[in-house]
Amino acid sequence: MCLAIPGQIQYIDDDELRTGLVSFGGISQEVCLALVPEAKVGDFVIVHVGFAISRVNEEAARETLKLWETTQHSPHSREEPSSS
Repeated sequence: MCLAIPGQIQYIDDDELRTGLVSFGGISQEVCLALVPEAKVGDFVIVHVGFAISRVNEEAARETLKLWETTQHSPHSREEPSSS
């Protein structure tokens, strides 16, 4: 299964290939922004395998991140048991 995750653009570098720093709830990653030329700092984008593939409104992005966080703490998550 492939996932696309929303993140907020923190910085844009408009060099030869448009890239930017995108924050995913505290973790930041450099992402290719070439597919969303209209995106600007502060916008939320959907990122898949290092490429921002579309813009998304803030409400939808935050709701998705909240659901993602919930699944990470569900009894069905693939978290390894602690060795304590």
